[in-house]
Amino acid sequence: MERSIVHLNVADFAVAVERQEQAGLHDRPVIVAPPGGRSLVYDMSEEAYRAGVRKGMILERARKLCREARLLPPRPQLYERAMSEMFRLALPYSPLVEGDEHSGHIFLDLTGTGRLWGPARDVAWRIRREAKARLGLQPIWGLAVNKLVAKIATRVVKPDGEHVVPSGAEEAFLRPLPLHLLPGLEREDLLTLASFHLRRVGQAALWTPEQLEVVFARRGDHFHRLLRGVDNSPVMAAGSGSQRVVVERQFAGDTNDVAQVDRAIFLLAEGVGRRLRGMGRVARRISLTLHYSDGMRTTRQRGHAQGTANDFLLFDMARQALAAAWTRRVRLSHLRLVSDRLAFPPAQMDLPLLSGPSQARQARQESLVQALDRIRGRHGSEMIRLGRALGQ
Repeated sequence: MERSIVHLNVADFAVAVERQEQAGLHDRPVIVAPPGGRSLVYDMSEEAYRAGVRKGMILERARKLCREARLLPPRPQLYERAMSEMFRLALPYSPLVEGDEHSGHIFLDLTGTGRLWGPARDVAWRIRREAKARLGLQPIWGLAVNKLVAKIATRVVKPDGEHVVPSGAEEAFLRPLPLHLLPGLEREDLLTLASFHLRRVGQAALWTPEQLEVVFARRGDHFHRLLRGVDNSPVMAAGSGSQRVVVERQFAGDTNDVAQVDRAIFLLAEGVGRRLRGMGRVARRISLTLHYSDGMRTTRQRGHAQGTANDFLLFDMARQALAAAWTRRVRLSHLRLVSDRLAFPPAQMDLPLLSGPSQARQARQESLVQALDRIRGRHGSEMIRLGRALGQ
């Protein structure tokens, strides 16, 4: 069956939510950023964007570009509540609703729902109308056969409007667009493509996968699909959001002490592993979010093909995510570790059949984790601790 994917996007989401809280913010430039000249821009209004302000820009520079902008500190909890309300509007139309907690972006899979709700474009209009009436928010929307093209469709009409890409017209739709509208292309990628005088999707789409691999190595095949609007990724069921384990740790004082952060990461991994084992599940992905003292966040993910609930493997994955995410010199205030894509544990081989040093090491870890679980189940979770978790 031909897919019908809607992407709803409340442009400049944090600003849009703040404007519902403070009527005086309408029709004037707004910058959402923590106070302090070296902090980074969290979000900005369309007026500030036109003045040259961008997300992630140093606030001091942003203020010089748009001196008349009203400066507001980020309030993530407020944005998360608004996103929850957006989900409530979309869920009656399909169980396949996907989005994160604070971005203003929602994907909705309406494949096969025509007999219930009518054409997908009518549903998108209905949700937009309800969002405006109930929340004061006006999401733009795009409709296509996959998530990638639906998302790009909203970028074409930003900050206001809608766009439908008919099935089979994906490449024709993408061909004239500037490359910077494609999600997943970083600044360095765009500069590399520009060095070959490639600035439009249609120009870069003439390259073969082999040619792209020469320049972008293993990412070449991904870029080849991206340039043609090929995306088979599903819209995740709304209920899958509850099938995850979330643990958090707030530091007593902001820190950049490597040993202290390392201990905190292990305690988070240990907490996730314990809860997964209690659920009889394994996680195939973990996401680590770093909250900086200046209000900015960074999230990185790591995956495990079969899934794991082993504290030590989860710790290794979390440390890899930490290494990729902790690129700023600003102190950390809070850590959040999320495990999702939960599954039943894979069939385990008998321990004597395991061979090789890594498998033997994993077997010892599994035995240790099971022993710790038995002790904690009998005497309490604080009765026994591993050395690397002490000192917090």
